[in-house]
Amino acid sequence: MFPEVLPKRRSWVWLLVLYTFGSLIETTFYGQLSAFTPLYLPQLGIAPADVPFWIGLITSLAGIPGLLFLPFWGALADRYARKPIIIRSFVVHLLAGSVLAVAGNIWVFLIGRSITGLALGNSGLMMTTLSERAPSARQGLAFSIMNSAAPVGVFLGPLIGGPVVDRWGFPSLLLIDIALLAAVILSLTFGYHDDYQGTDRGSIWHMALDSVSIITTSRRLRMLFPALFALFAGWMLAMTYVPVAVGQIYSGTDPATMVGIVLGAGGFVALVLGPALGALADKVGMWRVLIAGAVIEVLLWPLLAVFRDLNGFAVIYALVNGLGSGVFALSFSVLAASASSQVRGRVMAFAYLPVNIGVMIGPAIGSLVTKGTVFAAFPTAAVLTTLSIFLLVAAQRRAVTA
Repeated sequence: MFPEVLPKRRSWVWLLVLYTFGSLIETTFYGQLSAFTPLYLPQLGIAPADVPFWIGLITSLAGIPGLLFLPFWGALADRYARKPIIIRSFVVHLLAGSVLAVAGNIWVFLIGRSITGLALGNSGLMMTTLSERAPSARQGLAFSIMNSAAPVGVFLGPLIGGPVVDRWGFPSLLLIDIALLAAVILSLTFGYHDDYQGTDRGSIWHMALDSVSIITTSRRLRMLFPALFALFAGWMLAMTYVPVAVGQIYSGTDPATMVGIVLGAGGFVALVLGPALGALADKVGMWRVLIAGAVIEVLLWPLLAVFRDLNGFAVIYALVNGLGSGVFALSFSVLAASASSQVRGRVMAFAYLPVNIGVMIGPAIGSLVTKGTVFAAFPTAAVLTTLSIFLLVAAQRRAVTA
């Protein structure tokens, strides 16, 4: 009916634009939650001295409900279609933002954060669809561009949101997020056509269990997932406590704005390094760049505990976050290449599982190691990253069997 529109609706470049936009808004929302929750908790009745503990607790507990449902999203996509499952995640974010905006105490706020976990599984399905359309010689670049939206959103959200929070409060910022999430839902609903239709008519329970079995029986995936758990536990541990550390270093009157500026510097570097590392990986190998990036992270994380002046802290954070964001993007390419085409969709439905396990493990460790000083989070992140390097090397040596 509309011949000039249909080619765009099926183009891999247009699909990349839509998915990158959705990922950007999603991670902008997450970035603002991470950046401004420490500043907002005292308004919910939490004593300032107890904020580091509650940050670790909330971040860890919030991911549990989503993990329980994660195996079903890939199974439902294989049974019916991917597109509705992808859109479902943004509807969940919209609902969570609405609950958070009206939360009057810490327990309602915790419920709102927990709802966000039910959005898991969308990025893996988006990458699976994108991998089927993008040329093989452009997949590293395409994945890096799409997944660079995550660190960019994490910096852009606090950078833009900081002045809003300082002037009108965190709930007002959440109302803006709700409007943006509604725009994503509409753009994904009407913006592209997905030919994929599920053909598996088995039991959803059986398919969900089979998805887990695919990972546990693959020699490489069995090692790769724990490696990524440790890698992202270190990253999420450090990221969780960066706003708290900035709050302790900064003594001015606009703390939310300053948090946004520091995170913004890290996001700007991520905007450059993410695609650059993806293009480099296409030439010299994804595993080489991934492992080398993790090694450099180990050297940089402890420096955040050394620099207690705001300028030095911001520079080191910008470098390590930019590098970590590139490593984050490359991990998806490595994961996709570690599964056969027959099961790649189910495996990639778990693509964000390491990040979300990291969100639980890292801050949980952080709530313990930061009792003396919040800056202990950063050398601890280096230890977890070191563990991940040994596991990554072991995973690379194992054959792809799934």
